[in-house]
Amino acid sequence: MASWIVQMTVMVLSVFSSSSQGKRDKVLYCSACKAIVDELNYSISQVDPKKTINVGSFRLNPDGTMTDKKVPLARSEAHLSELLDEVCNSMSDYALHVDPDTQVKQYMRFAPRTSGATGDFPDFKNFQFDGPEASNALKFACETVVEELEDDIISVFSQDLQHVHKELCNRISDYCKDSSHTNEEL
Repeated sequence: MASWIVQMTVMVLSVFSSSSQGKRDKVLYCSACKAIVDELNYSISQVDPKKTINVGSFRLNPDGTMTDKKVPLARSEAHLSELLDEVCNSMSDYALHVDPDTQVKQYMRFAPRTSGATGDFPDFKNFQFDGPEASNALKFACETVVEELEDDIISVFSQDLQHVHKELCNRISDYCKDSSHTNEEL
């Protein structure tokens, strides 16, 4: 009798977890993926392109030399991993934005990255500030995306691809594929 109850509990939990994963909010997860790309691109752009890091093996070869090479710090695996550890902390700078013409919803950055730089931001009246719940939901979605795609994110950013949004959020993850809220520069 007890094993039957355990089996039923496991079955119910597995059905619940698979159905809850299937009902992810497309706007939320697509926006989180795009926000990760934007935040990482910005962070990478802030690193001096002349800075390099030694990568490779630090073992001695039979001839007494070491095999290592220098790569740009900004796109090194080590630096990208550090950035990924912190990227979701910036999700509080995002809010749900509704395009006044198309009514397309997506989370967008509303806070400027540097003081006084407000020229690139949409009108605040098109944002929905729903308090910490929406920010927490976006942060959770961001953490989920990072957890699921960490290796892919590092791979895509280390290659310095042209259309990272398309590659990561459409092709690799399908978070934004076939969505109406992917109309911008993807």
